[in-house]
Amino acid sequence: MSVRLPLRVITHNIRYAISTTLKDEKPWPERFPRILNQLAYHTRYLDHDESAGASFICLQEVLHSQLHDVLSGLNDVHSSVNPEHPPGGTHWAHIGVGREDGQQEGEYSPILYPVRLFKLLNFQSCWLSPTPHKPSKGWDAGSQRILTTGVFEHKAKKQRIAVFNTHLDNIGSEAREKSVAIILEVIGCVHSRWASDRSADAAGGEAILLNYILTGDFNSLPIQEAYRAIAASGKMIDTHEAISAERRYGEELTFTGFQPDTDVNKEEKGRIDFIWFGPKSAVQSTEDPSSARVPLWRIEGYAVLPNVFEDGVFCSDHRAVVADAVLWV
Repeated sequence: MSVRLPLRVITHNIRYAISTTLKDEKPWPERFPRILNQLAYHTRYLDHDESAGASFICLQEVLHSQLHDVLSGLNDVHSSVNPEHPPGGTHWAHIGVGREDGQQEGEYSPILYPVRLFKLLNFQSCWLSPTPHKPSKGWDAGSQRILTTGVFEHKAKKQRIAVFNTHLDNIGSEAREKSVAIILEVIGCVHSRWASDRSADAAGGEAILLNYILTGDFNSLPIQEAYRAIAASGKMIDTHEAISAERRYGEELTFTGFQPDTDVNKEEKGRIDFIWFGPKSAVQSTEDPSSARVPLWRIEGYAVLPNVFEDGVFCSDHRAVVADAVLWV
């Protein structure tokens, strides 16, 4: 193993910009600076040169105007509100579409990636329904749901990584379970296509291997259908489980509502936001030095970040989840 690629992955449901806020929820203009500063802080020394490592930011419940705000802030670009296309820049670009029309309407589940370090090879959107190739709602779901997929190649190290980001339904148990089946099928198809693709740069024309990451708000506790289906597939490992409890940072719960930790309605809260790494056969934690094939994910850290500070303004009703890994090639 001669090439080392440090990677930080952040997933965060930032709460869509609702017009009528809930109790203890502040409007988006008040929440946005806190979300932006948190994202900027946790990626500040990444994504600027190949030796420092790289990161992906995966978000959920993002309206078009919010995507514009986040990208403008991360790229330090100042332009008119809600332009036709959210601003790219020298640091960050995005993939993803609005789930209502496949363009700009409705919530995005976007993937933000560092343009200096990664080249986008492939992007696709898939609806989690019986008609996945067009905007649609499936089974007992309360809303349309979408999977965003990107295949990226590190420009200097030539390693390919696939990133999948989603937001499963909060109402339909059947929809969540069947959505996972679609997600696993898409992962299999993407892996088959891009892992077997041959490169003229590869010595002897050897096949390029592909590691992948699945992130999102799954609206499923670890004891429920969606989580159990992913775990049972044997394709990926939950980064929370790859790091021992004494080495994790932050809180356990990722969904809190806009409520203080002392709130009595704790049954409504839980760990429902996850970062998975795969293929599972190529993942090991720092506590498990057992051999695995190359490329190899070595999981090095897991954190759940705060979503409220002394001023009492919640960034979101979810906490951001962060996973650190090193890909050895």
